[in-house]
Amino acid sequence: MHSAQARNGWLLMLSRTPRQRKCGCGCGTKFVPVNSLNNAASIECALRIARAKREKENRKELNARRMELKPIRWFLSKAQDAVNAYIRERDKEEPCISCGRWDVMSWHAGHYKSVGAHPELRFNHDNIHKQCDQCNLHKSANIAEYRPRLIAKIGIERVTWLEGHHESAHYTLEDCRRIEAEHKSMLKEIRGRQ
Repeated sequence: MHSAQARNGWLLMLSRTPRQRKCGCGCGTKFVPVNSLNNAASIECALRIARAKREKENRKELNARRMELKPIRWFLSKAQDAVNAYIRERDKEEPCISCGRWDVMSWHAGHYKSVGAHPELRFNHDNIHKQCDQCNLHKSANIAEYRPRLIAKIGIERVTWLEGHHESAHYTLEDCRRIEAEHKSMLKEIRGRQ
C-alpha cells in the first residue's frame, strides 16, 4: 500500500504543469522551464545571459587589476578616512581638543603629532582626537592648546610616550586594508551601542 501511494504521488507530480518563469536575460518573456536549471526562454536569451555573465567577470577582473595598480598612498588615505570617521564618532560628546569649542560646523580628526613628521603615529588613537576645522586647518592643529587638554584627557605618561622616539612605519597594502576594515567594524560597533 505504501508503494502505491508513493507511485501515485510521483504520478501526480509528473502530471502537474510546471509554473512559468520570467526569462533571466531581462526581456520579460515568460516560458515553461524544461528543468530546474533552465532560466532562458530561448537560445538567444541564453547567449545574452552568458555574455552578461562573462562581461561581469571581466569587469570584476579589471577592477581587481586596477586596485593592484593604485599607489600605496591611495590605500593609506582610505585607511586614514576610516580611522578619522571612528575618532570623530568616539569623541562625539567632546569639544574640540584644542580650543574647547562646541559650536562648530565641521569636525576633523586632528593629529597631535603630524602625519608628515611622524607617519608611525598616523593611526595611533592616542595621537588623534576630535578637532574643529579652524584649529586643524588654520592654526596647524593649535598644538599649544592641544597639549594641555591632551594631558588632561589621556595622562602625561601617554603624551610623553607620543612625544618620544618611535620606530619608523612602513605600511603595506595588507596593513592598510586591515586597518580600514578594523576601523569600519569599530565604527559600526560604536554606533550600534548608541
